[in-house]
Amino acid sequence: MSFLGNLSSTPKVRVYISVTPGVGLEMIQLDLAGGAVANYAVRDLTYNETSRDIADYESFKQAVSEMYEELGINPKCEVVVNMPLVSFGTMQLGLLLPNDAITGAIQSEIEQTYIFRRVEGAIAWQDAPTTSVSSTPTSGKETRQVLYSAIQQPVVENLSRALAELGSVLVGIETSLTSTLRALEYMGVTSVQMQPNITWNLMIINSIGYSLVSMSGRNVVDYYEEPLAIKSFEGDEIYNAINQSAQIALMSYPANYLFIVSDTDQVSASLLATKLQTSSSVDTLENNSFKKQESLIPVSLNVLQSYAPKISLQAIGCALADVSDFPLKFNFLSGNLKSTTEPTYTFTVGEQEITLTPSSAMKIVGILAAIVLVIFGGLAYLILPNLISTTQQKATEIEDKLNKINEEISTYDTSGTETEFNVKNEVEKGVQGNRAKLMNYVASGEAIPKTVWLTYFMTQGNGLVDIKGVSTNVEDVYVFFKNMRDSLIGTKLRLQKLEMETSSIEAAIFGNNSQNYSFEITNMTDDQLSALLKAVSGSNAQQQGAEGAAANQSSNSTATDAGNNGAGVPQSGLLGTEPINQ
Repeated sequence: MSFLGNLSSTPKVRVYISVTPGVGLEMIQLDLAGGAVANYAVRDLTYNETSRDIADYESFKQAVSEMYEELGINPKCEVVVNMPLVSFGTMQLGLLLPNDAITGAIQSEIEQTYIFRRVEGAIAWQDAPTTSVSSTPTSGKETRQVLYSAIQQPVVENLSRALAELGSVLVGIETSLTSTLRALEYMGVTSVQMQPNITWNLMIINSIGYSLVSMSGRNVVDYYEEPLAIKSFEGDEIYNAINQSAQIALMSYPANYLFIVSDTDQVSASLLATKLQTSSSVDTLENNSFKKQESLIPVSLNVLQSYAPKISLQAIGCALADVSDFPLKFNFLSGNLKSTTEPTYTFTVGEQEITLTPSSAMKIVGILAAIVLVIFGGLAYLILPNLISTTQQKATEIEDKLNKINEEISTYDTSGTETEFNVKNEVEKGVQGNRAKLMNYVASGEAIPKTVWLTYFMTQGNGLVDIKGVSTNVEDVYVFFKNMRDSLIGTKLRLQKLEMETSSIEAAIFGNNSQNYSFEITNMTDDQLSALLKAVSGSNAQQQGAEGAAANQSSNSTATDAGNNGAGVPQSGLLGTEPINQ
């Protein structure tokens, strides 16, 4: 029981972070029982007022990490972040409009602003608490008023990613408007204004203008924002500019009270109250360097004295996100804020009653998994050495066999001395030589016309060709020559000889028209042809006594000469392997 009891999960620590222009990045935790700030740290952080976004998320992550270390907070915690207000408004919509249609209508509305024309918006909305179902005078249709706010979707994703890299979980995003209203109520400075049915206006001054929130007690009725280049004014010019700009807005929202909060060091709320022309009762609060008190609320001894004046309304209101019941509440994450407590499950084992939370159950599973891992690890420690030894022995045997095979292969793979017979080289020579010869044979068979017959054909593996033949007409000789040249591309064949065959001049002049034409086609040089002619003549001289038999005995010949009665040709002929020497 004690073992399982030690596994019971405690709620995760939750910290609250506020991105506050003019202050930086604030981390805060409240002592709700004592009504004081329990922990607080602050770091410089650049906020881009134009794009309404943190300028550098790496700097944000580094600042959060430093504050965790300073306050002794485990980074594996839950985080709620307050961001400056980007978009806020009210809309009158049909009562029966479904939720997704309401979100779509708000999306169309915010896309009119320059920020959400470029990026997607994360939208949150709620029904306005002060309005009830009503009918429009013109159509008679029942409508309802909704309050909405939006922030850039990339901002939500970047915040979540930066915190996740530290081990933290983003559980909520608050806006500066809701945080300010919560803080004002918590501090009690607007207790008169936040009474039921009391109308009042909240004016918030910041570095890029001012906003006017029309209130009825604790409920927001309407919202107005006026951009103003406050930093461009000098001295009292800014007060006159705000007074002139706000007169029409204040007249549009008549109220009993006006409460002014200044978030910028360029404007004093108390001095602005003396400049504004309004019939409302005016109260102020300095959320800037003009504040007279050391801190807006008490601080514990854990907070550095130099930090106390920097604590902002936004940081205080963000720290109240989980305990305040203020009716205006937005969350831009999918779903509500995660609860700090976990559900419990009680069951009985024997006579003992055990209570578990999901976190403690996960711890038990983790411990059991670790035990199983240790058991299997021990077994592996005992078994693996023998298994590895057997495997290594088999691997050694296979390697020995492979080495023997490689040695045998190497005896055939090496060229050896000149006297050794190399199978591989001889096969390659035969293939290369016979391939060229075969191409020449095929080309001659396909290219020869019916009126042409060959009397001599010589080809070698090195591509040399010498062809002699006879035709009954000149045209077919040219046809045969062209066909051979087209078939044997790259052999550079030429028509070496073309002449008429006749026994005398009289026979050529007075004979019949059926004369034969002898020709020679070759790609050999004159020197190679002369060497070939000498080789043929020498071979014929040795074979004169064996008429007819020489052709059968000359199995390695590459050509036959019909004029020599079938006498064979030398080894450089049809199947010859020796090249023609020049």
